Amino acid sequence: MSGIKRIDQNARRSRALVHNGIAYLSGQVPDDRTQDVAGQTRQVLAKVDELLGLAGTDKSRVLSAQIWLKTMDDFAAMNGVWDAWVVPGQTPTRCCGKVELNDPACRVEIVVVAAV
Repeated sequence: MSGIKRIDQNARRSRALVHNGIAYLSGQVPDDRTQDVAGQTRQVLAKVDELLGLAGTDKSRVLSAQIWLKTMDDFAAMNGVWDAWVVPGQTPTRCCGKVELNDPACRVEIVVVAAV
């Protein structure tokens, strides 16, 4: 379909895509799931940064974020990493909730939408 740029696509999903000046990232999870939630969150946000760059944008242009945690006990630790990552004065809309993630060792998954 024209006008859609798909990034790192396979048979099931694209890790990101750009359409009409908006970048949509799929849910990003950590690779090293032995780390605590802070370490996992840093990994996920590094992936988000990489994908945003491939889409032609950056974290200062994130419009919306959905954060899914394995347990709300991790909320404060995740927020510590999140707060250090976001650009002051450029914070997106955000929601955060507890969900059952696909891998029990995964503590966080983050989905973002950004302007390009």
